[in-house]
Amino acid sequence: MEETRDESKIKSSGNIKTITKKIIEFRDLRDWKQFHHPKDLAIGLSIEVGEILEHFRFKTNDEIKEYLKNSDDKKKLSHELADTLYFLLTLANETEINISKALHEKLEIIEKKYPIEKCKGKPHKYTHYEK
Repeated sequence: MEETRDESKIKSSGNIKTITKKIIEFRDLRDWKQFHHPKDLAIGLSIEVGEILEHFRFKTNDEIKEYLKNSDDKKKLSHELADTLYFLLTLANETEINISKALHEKLEIIEKKYPIEKCKGKPHKYTHYEK
């Protein structure tokens, strides 16, 4: 049976709550919760981030642009990003952290640390702007 465009869109979208629910259902059907302690999820997250970095290792910015033009390479990278999101959202779920709320709070904090008039177009750490 062929997937309709609407079905494909549903699979490729969703808010954090919806995606987290799908991840937890996937995990629970496999009885993997027993392996999903915060420490183990954080280690898994770190490993997946390392796998993202492998796609860029020893490449210049121009080489990365070319690399990402290849649909197979881009698909592999997208799967590593998805693995990272899986571990991040599972960790947030297991620690009962509302990741959406945490992100909004963090953005408010860094907006103050990095005022536009001081840091626009500049790569410095916030302590540089406190001088």
